[in-house]
Amino acid sequence: MCTTVVYRNGDGYFGRNMDLDRWYEKNVVITPRRFVVPMRRIKPMERHYGMIGMASVVDGLPLYYEATNEKGVSMAGLNFPRNAFYGKCVEDKTNVASFELIPWVLGQCACMDEVKALLKQTNIANIHFSEQLPATPLHWMISDKECSITVESMQDGLKIYDNPFEVLTNNPPFAYHRVNMSNYMHLHTGPAQTQYDKQSALHNYSLGMGALGLPGDYSSASRFVRAFFVKEHSVAGESEASRINQVFHLLNAVAMPKGCVQSEDRFEYTHYSSCCNMNRGTYSFITYDDFKIRTIDMHDVDLDSGELFINSLDREA
Repeated sequence: MCTTVVYRNGDGYFGRNMDLDRWYEKNVVITPRRFVVPMRRIKPMERHYGMIGMASVVDGLPLYYEATNEKGVSMAGLNFPRNAFYGKCVEDKTNVASFELIPWVLGQCACMDEVKALLKQTNIANIHFSEQLPATPLHWMISDKECSITVESMQDGLKIYDNPFEVLTNNPPFAYHRVNMSNYMHLHTGPAQTQYDKQSALHNYSLGMGALGLPGDYSSASRFVRAFFVKEHSVAGESEASRINQVFHLLNAVAMPKGCVQSEDRFEYTHYSSCCNMNRGTYSFITYDDFKIRTIDMHDVDLDSGELFINSLDREA
């Protein structure tokens, strides 16, 4: 399970919690413009926009969990089991594997209009990376400097939703989350307002009672609501440090401490949280065992290079 959210305050900040019940290799990877990205059913991408994000690197290829390109388009894949459907290759579409979708979109799209046009011609095919790495059931949130969409490949086709909440979690599908948010439209940050006789002896005995009913559990639907509420009411200073710090506070409101969410014989927890500044091309992150914010700027490397720039994270307990 995971949570992705966009916080807009001056610049746009694309935040993500990676929630897993097991360890996977994680590296902050910069893919420069001339790195050749091999594709399974179409010709390789020999020239493309540079991008930065968190990825596993397998056989020399970055498998991105989330990334931002040099034009400010960001994208994250989130777990979507039982609903994600990848079909057969289609002759009149561009057939792309799920693990190729992030570089495919970020490599050639500079704005949301270009993203939507590209996706209309794309079929997410049932192609495994390898026998050991079968296709992961995912849905995606894609954002640019102005707006966000949610993309879901399901049994009845590829769904592209405008996402005014700029939040995404996991199951159920986005259409459910969109309706479910209406159940919480009354929440606010001030005192609760009585609907009874003003003479009744009812009063606010605590701050924050206007948000009574805000869900506090770790389910996907509850994290969606809580992330949106916290994001919409977030206040940060004018400095870049203050805004990035606020994104991590926002993500922490929906983060999973180890031991609270059990998955079979393991515990799912937030392995890392990240924040991409979509305007500046910086990638900041913290890990479960290290709350120090570390930032990498994609423009500090030669974006015309043909070699990956890999910054490995230490293995977590």
